[in-house]
Formats: sequence, structure tokens, C-alpha cells
Amino acid sequence: MTQEAELLQRITVRPDVFGGKPIIRDMRVAVEHVLANLAAGQTVDELLTDYSFLELEDIQACLLFAHRLVAGEQVHERIAIRKAS
Repeated sequence: MTQEAELLQRITVRPDVFGGKPIIRDMRVAVEHVLANLAAGQTVDELLTDYSFLELEDIQACLLFAHRLVAGEQVHERIAIRKAS
């Protein structure tokens, strides 16, 4: 498995969490939330401090996910879809 594929494995979708929006490692942290904070000027170090459960690879996964979407790739078929518990 490539490094990019491993990063994308960190992005999951659960229909019962945030209406099925992409989240990080099955937690209640949406990819869009991380991206919005970065876009607002928060640094990676600040994110990692504010959300101590996040790992650098989680943020890299969010950026890769966003890049793939903007590039027009079919990203959703590469992430893990989890069933509601």
C-alpha cells in the first residue's frame, strides 16, 4: 500500500456521524473542520495542540483528501465506509 493510500485510510464515513460527511479515524472530527481551521490561519502545530488526539498524519490525510477532490478524482471510493453502530 502506498503512503497516500495509507493516509486516505484515516478518512472514514459513517452515516450516523455528521450526516455521512468524511471524518478522521472514525472520530467525531470532520475533515471539513480541520480544513476550515487551516484556511482560517491556524497552524498545524496549533491544531495538534488544540486537538491532542489528532496526529500529524490525520492533518496530512485531510489535505490529501481535499487535493484529490479538487483534482476531480473519485476519492469516496477509496475511503472506508463504516456502518452505523
